[in-house]
Amino acid sequence: MNKKLSFKKTLEAKLKNSQVAAKKKAISLFTAMSVAHADNNEDKESNTGDVHHVEKALPGGDFYTGQWYKSLPHGKGNYLWTDGCMYVGEWFKGKITGKGKFFWPSGATYEGDFKHGFMDGKGTFTGTSGDTYEGSWIMNFKQSEGTYSYPNGDRYEGEWRREYQEGHGNYWWKNGDRYVGQWKKGLMNGNGTMIWTNGNRYEGAWEEGYPKGSGTYTWPNGSSYVGVWSKDSTEHNGTYHPSDSQTKNLDWDPQQVFSEDLKDCKICPCEKISIMPSEKMPNWTGTAQYNGRKQRRSDESLSRYSFSDFDGFSSASEENSKNGDESGGNINSEGPETKTISPQLVLLMKKQGRTISRGHKNYELMLNLQLGIRHSVGRPGPPITNELKSSAFDPKEKVWTKFPPEGSKYTPCHQSCEFRWKDYCPLVFRFKTRLSTCSQQMNHSLMNHCVSFFISRTLRKLFDVDSADYMLSLCGNDALRELSSPGKSGSFFYLTSDDKYMIKTMKKTEAKVLIRMLPAYYMHVRSFKDTLVTKIFGLHCVKLTGAVQRKVRFVIIGNLFCTDCAIHRRFDLKGSFQGRTTAIPESEIDPTTTLKDLDLNYIFRLQKLWFPEFCRQVEIDCDFLERERIMDYSLLVGLHFREAPLLSQASNDQLVIDSTRRSSDRLGIKIAARAEKTVRKTDCQLIGEPTGETCDVILFFGIIDILQDYDISKKLEHAYKSVQYDPTSISAVDPKLYSKRFRDFIFKVFVQDT
Repeated sequence: MNKKLSFKKTLEAKLKNSQVAAKKKAISLFTAMSVAHADNNEDKESNTGDVHHVEKALPGGDFYTGQWYKSLPHGKGNYLWTDGCMYVGEWFKGKITGKGKFFWPSGATYEGDFKHGFMDGKGTFTGTSGDTYEGSWIMNFKQSEGTYSYPNGDRYEGEWRREYQEGHGNYWWKNGDRYVGQWKKGLMNGNGTMIWTNGNRYEGAWEEGYPKGSGTYTWPNGSSYVGVWSKDSTEHNGTYHPSDSQTKNLDWDPQQVFSEDLKDCKICPCEKISIMPSEKMPNWTGTAQYNGRKQRRSDESLSRYSFSDFDGFSSASEENSKNGDESGGNINSEGPETKTISPQLVLLMKKQGRTISRGHKNYELMLNLQLGIRHSVGRPGPPITNELKSSAFDPKEKVWTKFPPEGSKYTPCHQSCEFRWKDYCPLVFRFKTRLSTCSQQMNHSLMNHCVSFFISRTLRKLFDVDSADYMLSLCGNDALRELSSPGKSGSFFYLTSDDKYMIKTMKKTEAKVLIRMLPAYYMHVRSFKDTLVTKIFGLHCVKLTGAVQRKVRFVIIGNLFCTDCAIHRRFDLKGSFQGRTTAIPESEIDPTTTLKDLDLNYIFRLQKLWFPEFCRQVEIDCDFLERERIMDYSLLVGLHFREAPLLSQASNDQLVIDSTRRSSDRLGIKIAARAEKTVRKTDCQLIGEPTGETCDVILFFGIIDILQDYDISKKLEHAYKSVQYDPTSISAVDPKLYSKRFRDFIFKVFVQDT
């Protein structure tokens, strides 16, 4: 015991250079605690007994004192890091879980609920300057209801989302001014009311912290100003209405609201947390023992994977995997009840597809595509002040351009054969425009009432695409890569060298469907930023002239798997039985193979920060596709297994850090989750039974193949196959039934993590 007291004094001396406040807290808490005797020979410590108290000096210089069970903290305990951070509270199987308090060296603290190292539940954060947040947390983020008191005296009370004020909330400034209304990403946005201490008030629309749109400004005497508001005085217009008692007009400029009234109404920033408690989670490497021996990876968990599937293995890595990593590794903190899968995967993967070079049968077609796209993007268009009329969505709205080999006034010379190029609905994809028209004229089921609003962005602008980057990706010096079609449509896919875009050839019927639904598609992606529906950047056609005359129609779409994360497994999910399996031997399956419903052997557990958003967006997207009479679409899912021991230690460390924060700001892109393996008990079982074997993954998913309507060919296919199979198990069904079946299936595959 004397030896351990001496160690404590040495540790305290080592931390003298840390913040004084953190050191005093550490000394007082550690001195006050009564610690039971621990055997001097820790290697002989019992791993099968009851919970007991220990004091442990860890290899990195950290120190733990508290309850211990089976070589892990379990119960109440204190952990002191060498950098001055400290946690005092409850533990569960080696993880910070339960009630506790975390101290930062700066003097900031968090007290409340923890889950697996994350601030999760109800809790209070106190910053270094005295500001406090009291409310709900999810995965280290302020979420749902909460109150923030700022050090300058301001206060916010209301809804939060992903660390920002979002939803409905009230903000009080220290001078007495107050805002009540809607928020978005920490700024006043939507409908709201500003009330000044002098009695003046503005009630109306807001955007990015300022009045924008229709609104009313009123004075205490009853006079008011009603109009359209904007910081840009050229867009500002309205009417002043004096009160009954007022004898003369007020000499007042509406721009004073921006320059004077709102001058002192600035939103204070919240204090940034330098390092999250989850990032400080201790690594109990080499300390965990169950039943007297170290944990090993289950050979069964690796049975699905083969070294032949991946490139870049070193002999040393293979030797380590054969030895079962007996030198130590991260323990499974969930305990022996839950197995953890650790597939032996690597990050670097071969690029998918075959490069189209000279001599390839589609080499000239590729040149034609690139010439046409370069011409479309670079061609000057009408001024942005022109009104976008309903004719912009008309199927007849198209531009033909002839490309002779010798060139012309508008086209360059080229080495390909002569061809003609067609742009469909170019205004919809390209230009900033104002729309002021009657929606009934657009002849669309969604638009059955008159609207008058601004289209501030075209489709490419909505997707944040820069024209120069777009042209460079599609028409740069690097050749496209041709992919084999994963489906039965017979379409060809071309992938750009930077993997950002895919060019898909399409049938005439598919082009007609896209043009028909283009108004609704535009409104949908404009209204729902997190939509999972495929991003469409352009619709074009190449008509070859000469001996071989044919038309090639194609659409440019976003590549869902444009990422620095290797996609180790990919699934195309529809929710149907018939024909939904990959007819190739398992030994030939590689990361580029697109598997189907009956090949799926996982369910995906999404963080509760993402799961409600995911369910809501799937419902919205399916409703949209159902209204458009679309069926046969699918959810494309890509998996990146995060547990990749063959990566460099720096890469693994970075992956661990990334998992403690929100992995993405957009639904469907780089979503951290857990995949749980399933086993089917019968051949007719669409989703297998969970086995408890889990692994950490990063998910990419989106809804693809949205251009198949329920036409006569699909109706005939349904009638024919219904004689042979269960009508509900085939893909070709009515859009309403297809939508319901798709949703039911997806909501069984994706569940909320507990």
